[in-house]
Amino acid sequence: MKTGMNLLLWTDHVTEAQDGVIDELKAIGFDSVEVPVFNTDDLAGYERLGKRLAAVGLKATAVTVSTPEANPISPDPATRAAAVVRLNRVLECCQAFGCEVLCGPIHSALGHFSGAAPTDAEFQAAVEVIRQVADTAAQRNILLAVEYLNRFENYFLTTAADTFRFVKAVNHPSCRMMYDSFHAHIEEKNQAKAIASCVSMVVHVHVSENDRGIPGTGQVDWEGYFGALRSAGYAGFYTIEAFGRALPALAAATRVWRDLFPDSMELCRQGLAFIKAHAS
Repeated sequence: MKTGMNLLLWTDHVTEAQDGVIDELKAIGFDSVEVPVFNTDDLAGYERLGKRLAAVGLKATAVTVSTPEANPISPDPATRAAAVVRLNRVLECCQAFGCEVLCGPIHSALGHFSGAAPTDAEFQAAVEVIRQVADTAAQRNILLAVEYLNRFENYFLTTAADTFRFVKAVNHPSCRMMYDSFHAHIEEKNQAKAIASCVSMVVHVHVSENDRGIPGTGQVDWEGYFGALRSAGYAGFYTIEAFGRALPALAAATRVWRDLFPDSMELCRQGLAFIKAHAS
């Protein structure tokens, strides 16, 4: 079992200011951190981070999103080309800090809606974009883990079935999918059945409570979630994703309007203990 903590709880761009957080996460017992890669202009900063993580003995995964200006499902060829360029640059940044898995809604622009259901043309456009990006991921020895989101955050991929079909269509060994308990809690009828339907393609999971607070304190069907992953022999990272109000812009983006936990490190301690008690 491998565990991780998403650094979006503290920042949307990791710098030396988070060195103390990284040290604490290592001391608590995490195996990895998940690094947000939204800023692609700070390659030197990511290289510094890689050295820092190696020094303390932490592995790394990463998370990013697609934007309207570089949207893989855009009808505009130039916008789709920009998506390839941007995601390839994200992968360059990821390689700089030793990233193993890049996850997130890379398939379409976060928070962008057409006002209609996804189309076959959009599906094929995204397949072509992500297939090209997967070639770069292979060269950099990074796995893509395509994440579906709930219907309120995107309209393109919203279920395990959607995402499994998409990854099968991409048909590339460096492109797989991830499973997030928060989004699944909203969109799936049954956590265990949803995981069983796609687990052959799952290389990364998020442990996220229904309110984005401390895992194990809310309504997610954790017995179904962990039981299905254990039964399938899942061997990837169990990474906690939680959000707070430390950064106003990030709190607004994640729709966190109230305090969901008393202390961030206490969330980490309780969350890690919860994973260790249920994942093995």
